[in-house]
Amino acid sequence: MLDFHGETDEEFQKTYKFLEKIKFYKMHVFKYSPKKGTVAEKMEKQIDGSVKESRSQKLIELSNKNEIEFNKQYIGKRVEVLFEEKDGDGYFKGHTSNYILVKVKTNDNLENQLIPVEIYDVDELSLIGKLD
Repeated sequence: MLDFHGETDEEFQKTYKFLEKIKFYKMHVFKYSPKKGTVAEKMEKQIDGSVKESRSQKLIELSNKNEIEFNKQYIGKRVEVLFEEKDGDGYFKGHTSNYILVKVKTNDNLENQLIPVEIYDVDELSLIGKLD
């Protein structure tokens, strides 16, 4: 949990360096916020909201960087994709068995089909592929 009472900048940096080394594929980042009426609400050394926001943003950026780096290893490889839906940009989207988002530009309806896809690029947080 990020920004629990009294987390210092040094402690946050130690956490950041650890997460940078581990290179998790995805991190679910959320800021600690005390709930009204709990003991935690009355604890001293609450972290300022702007500090929480800055730390949270740094971890989200690290998560995105790690995800993009991981996804790049799939360029030139074939993966099976279970297609789910078409987006507004003409891509059909789906996921691999290990839940990596894949997009394919097509006019075909691929919904609910498991299809092999050749990956040729990475776009933000997804793989981009082509059908045979």
